[in-house]
Amino acid sequence: MDIHISIAGRHDLIGQIYRQLRAGILDGRLAAGERLPSTRDLAVQLGVSRKTTLDAFERLIAEGYLRTRTGEGTFVADSLNRVPVTSTEAQSEPVQLDSIWDDMPDALAMPKAGTTLALDFKGGMTDKSAFPFESWRRCINHALRLQARGRGEYHDPAGEQELRLAVSRYLAFNRAVVSNWQDVIITQGAQQALDLLARVLIRPGDTVAMEDPGYPPARACFTAMGARVVSVPVDEQGLVTAKLPAQARLVYVTPSHQFPLGMPMSLERRVELLEWAQQNKVVIVEDDYDGEFRFEGRPMESLKSLDRAGLVAYVGTFSKTIFPELRVGYVVPPLSLNPALQKAKQIGDCHSCTLTQAAVGRFILNGDFTKHLRRMHKHYETRRAMLLAHLRGDLATWFAPIVPAAGIHLTALLKPGLAEETIIAAGREVAVGLYGISGFHTALPKRPGILFGYGGISAADIDQALGKLAQALRSRGV
Repeated sequence: MDIHISIAGRHDLIGQIYRQLRAGILDGRLAAGERLPSTRDLAVQLGVSRKTTLDAFERLIAEGYLRTRTGEGTFVADSLNRVPVTSTEAQSEPVQLDSIWDDMPDALAMPKAGTTLALDFKGGMTDKSAFPFESWRRCINHALRLQARGRGEYHDPAGEQELRLAVSRYLAFNRAVVSNWQDVIITQGAQQALDLLARVLIRPGDTVAMEDPGYPPARACFTAMGARVVSVPVDEQGLVTAKLPAQARLVYVTPSHQFPLGMPMSLERRVELLEWAQQNKVVIVEDDYDGEFRFEGRPMESLKSLDRAGLVAYVGTFSKTIFPELRVGYVVPPLSLNPALQKAKQIGDCHSCTLTQAAVGRFILNGDFTKHLRRMHKHYETRRAMLLAHLRGDLATWFAPIVPAAGIHLTALLKPGLAEETIIAAGREVAVGLYGISGFHTALPKRPGILFGYGGISAADIDQALGKLAQALRSRGV
C-alpha cells in the first residue's frame, strides 16, 4: 500500500522522508515487522528519484529503525523504544452532543461480548456446533459463483430477490404471514429493521410505547431518534393494552415470546391491540425474534397474520435460527411504508452484503434451513427440560420460573427477599454466568429475576452448572 509522506517543496528531500518515517516508527503508526514499500515504488509515489528514497532508507537501516531481508524487502525493526501517540483531540474542547448520548448506557442492559464463562446462561447465544457447515459451504460457493458471473455494481437496497422470495415463502408456511417477495426488505439483523422503521416513522418528540420490562436496544433505538418512550406494563397475557398512551405514534411488542419474561401475548390481547391501533392509526412493530422454537401448545397467530388494516411491521432475524454473526434480518412492513423504508435502507448502507444474502437464500430454498431448525428444536427442547427440572427441583427454594411456550431462554423470578446480585455472585463463585432482568425494567417496582439463555449451553453443562449453583447457594446460606 502507499505510505503517507508529505513532501514540502524540493529542499532536503532525503531529510523529509527520513524524519517522517522515523516519527512513524517511534510513535507506533508503523508497527514492528511491517513491510515498507520498495524504494522504487516509494520514489514513484512521491515523485522523487530512487536515489533519494534509497539514501533515506539506508540511513534508517544504519540507525536500526529498519532491517532488510534478501529477496523479501525492507521491514520495521523489532524491539524499538516507542513513544505513545498523544491525540491532539484530547487537548481540545469536546464536540457538543445531544444529551441523549450522555444518558445512553454502554451495555444497554445486555451482556457484553467476550465475557462468556465456561458454564454460561447468556441470552441470545446459539449452538454453532450443531450447524451444518458443509451444507453452508456449498451455499457460500453457490453465492461466489453468482458473484463471479455478475458485474461490479450496487444492488437493490431491499435485498436479493432469491432471499426475499425464500423469506416470504418461509413466513407464509411457518408464521401465516402472507406476502409477496417484493414486500420483504432484507436488513442487517433485526436491529437495523428497527432503526429503519424509527427513521421513517418517528419525529423528535413523538411517543413510542414499549413493553416494560422490555428489550433495551429497541428502547435505545427509539430514544436516539428523539422519541419519548413510554413504558407499558405486561401481565400473564402480555402487553396491557388498557395502559397504552393515546398519543403513541408506534408500539413495539414481542408477542410470540415476550422479552424478557417469556409469556406469549394472548389472542384476546392481540385482537385488542390491533383494534386499538386501527382506531388510533398507530403502527405496531412485531418483533418475532425467536418464535421458530415452540415447545408447547399450538402456534399463536402472529399480529401480522391478523392485521387487516395494514398497520403491522413484522420484524424477524436469522440470528437465533442460524447464528448472530450472520447479521441478516428482514422486515415485512405495511405496504405504504415500503418505498420509504427502501430509501432509508439505501441512504444507510446502500444494501446488505449480497454474498451472504445469496447464501442464505439458497440455504432456505434447498431445504437445509428447515432440517437445521428441526435438529435444533430437539437440542433446545432437551436443554429446556433440563433447566426446568432443576428450577422446579433443587433450585425451587430460590426460583419461580415463568415457563415459556417458545424461545431459547426463560426467566425465573426470585423468591421474595432475594436480590439478583446475591444469586449472580453465587454463580460467579462456581464459574457459572448468570444475568439479571432488572436492567430490562424502566418503571417501578422491578421484580428481580434471572434470565437463563440455553441456546449456547448443552444439556450436560446445564445439569452441571445448576448443580453447582444449588450447592453454592446452600453453602452461602441464601
